Amino acid sequence: MSLGDEHDSRRTEDAYSTVGGTRQTRTRLPEGEGADVYGGVRRPVRASRSLLMVVGVVVLLVAAIAFANRGDGGDGSSDDPKQSDPKPTAASGTKPVQGKTAGIATGFPQTEQGAQSAATNYVVALGSDGMYNPARRHEIVSTVYAPDVATARQGDLDRAYSGPEFLARIGLKPDGSAPTGLTFISRFNPVGSKVETYSSEAASVSVWYSALFGLAGEGSKNPVSEGWYTNTFQLKWVGNDWKVTDFTQKDGPAPVGRDQAAATAKDMADAVEQYGGFTYAR
Repeated sequence: MSLGDEHDSRRTEDAYSTVGGTRQTRTRLPEGEGADVYGGVRRPVRASRSLLMVVGVVVLLVAAIAFANRGDGGDGSSDDPKQSDPKPTAASGTKPVQGKTAGIATGFPQTEQGAQSAATNYVVALGSDGMYNPARRHEIVSTVYAPDVATARQGDLDRAYSGPEFLARIGLKPDGSAPTGLTFISRFNPVGSKVETYSSEAASVSVWYSALFGLAGEGSKNPVSEGWYTNTFQLKWVGNDWKVTDFTQKDGPAPVGRDQAAATAKDMADAVEQYGGFTYAR
């Protein structure tokens, strides 16, 4: 499934599909005063059990500090591969890219780490507000997609992102710009990535991310809200770089929201304008 395939009547109403929307995730908590947010009823905690838990945590903390500061000259390696292998998105120390094209990181190495870094940076580009500007959208598509599919995708995306009804529904003007006094926000924030399949010529990589989408400003009818998604990218090695041939998107996993006061419209607009993005690397 491609991005263009997702712009049917169901997807265009999605809060955080790659073309935006307004749906919000709701979490229903169990009823009752003693209910646990993850289901069931909380049982009274015995004092002895609490004491044992505290002692256990302290022991583990002391052991961790001792291990981190040990001076026996060991390298901390383990014979158990489950313990020695890094987690999927652990930092490797490898320089992620050689440069940028149209402001997008490019030149990823022909490795699993390179494929993860490529997919993560590409999800940021494809989820940016630049996709709503025709000229910028063309730059993004020609940079991110493989040449043999870029032309077809360009037509699909132009139809999806330029539809007057769609733009009006999310509060944008016909040219894709925000109304006067409002700031349009579309930003995808990767949390992690993992390799589903890999060969030196092709890879499948999933990227889990949160998405901010909406219009910030006084009187906005589509205020900025948050959603969680996972995109799985099909990549191939072409032109000495990883490029997208297709991808699919699914909801979540979404965490339970905290009781935090929502930012004012001005604070949200200022934050997005003042805090820049990152070049992501595994």
